Amino acid sequence: MGDRLLSSKRASKPIQIGSVKVGGCAPISVQSMTKTDTRDVKATIRQIHELEECGCEIIRLAVPDKEAADALSIIKKNVNIPMVADIHFDYRLAIASLIAGVDGLRLNPGNISEQSKIIEIVRNAKERQVPIRIGVNAGSLPSASDSTTPVQQQMIETAMRHIKILEDLDFDLIKVSLKAFDIQTTIAAYEGISKVIPYPLHLGITEAGTPSTGIIRSAIGIGIMLSSGIGDTIRVSLTAAPHQEVAVGYEILKSLNLRQRGPTIVSCPTCGRCETDLITLAGEVEQRLQSVQKPIRVAVMGCVVNGPGEAKDADVGIACGKGKAVLFKKGKQVATIPEDQIVSHLMSAIDEL
Repeated sequence: MGDRLLSSKRASKPIQIGSVKVGGCAPISVQSMTKTDTRDVKATIRQIHELEECGCEIIRLAVPDKEAADALSIIKKNVNIPMVADIHFDYRLAIASLIAGVDGLRLNPGNISEQSKIIEIVRNAKERQVPIRIGVNAGSLPSASDSTTPVQQQMIETAMRHIKILEDLDFDLIKVSLKAFDIQTTIAAYEGISKVIPYPLHLGITEAGTPSTGIIRSAIGIGIMLSSGIGDTIRVSLTAAPHQEVAVGYEILKSLNLRQRGPTIVSCPTCGRCETDLITLAGEVEQRLQSVQKPIRVAVMGCVVNGPGEAKDADVGIACGKGKAVLFKKGKQVATIPEDQIVSHLMSAIDEL
């Protein structure tokens, strides 16, 4: 997919989540979380299959009780991407998830605080060589945290305490996240911990909101950290279907030239010079391209100012005029087409590539 790493990317110790390498020289992976009831095995498998099709590389599942933990073994047999069990409060659910065959655990230090219980989880994970993500959230810090200390420092200190517990048990299959809703708090926490630990970092802005605002918050927060060389895997948290999280994740990576998956659409914002209904046209092209997984740059331009230049630079592009458009392919003008045939000709040119 033409993936690359930022030259200044923070070095991290690689771990293996099932078939996916995280950290080290591995491409930054894109994760999501199922939004079905894990106990509903059929619905959960169906949703994971949908996520596999759109490029999700690691999937996390909520495990609220024993019934959900027991369902994991069936789900695992019917999906192809690594599964991470999301555990809160009850350490026995972590052990049951490990027995069910999950590829990773996510533990929230604010919700499982007794060291003896963490030791039992780690012992079982070590036997199976299953990595653990220490997932610190600003909204669920341990009650013993000093409220006078800045939140980002509380998050770092919480993570460091639990990292030490794992390291003291000779366990280093560790991944860390420090998420908050506030972007500046999140960035400060990741920047701080990135300087003192070697482990891969899972990035995200937690509870980012609905797509209209959550996409912006996630793109800014995750994008700033990735451009600083911080981060090994990402999850965009949206109040929306999980496939949207995956799509946004890849768009963030594509915008930074870190991963290339699926089409990149270049389209002008339109203005008074535009003589075509470009908004509708671009929307239709975007819809038609949703099933395309190979990286391709498509330009949908509306006037003579930037249209021909952008269309030439794309793999396939159109520059629209009044009632017609010029079609470009790999920098060459190949046809002039009537307005009502723009989409069909554009898609045919894409299919040829």
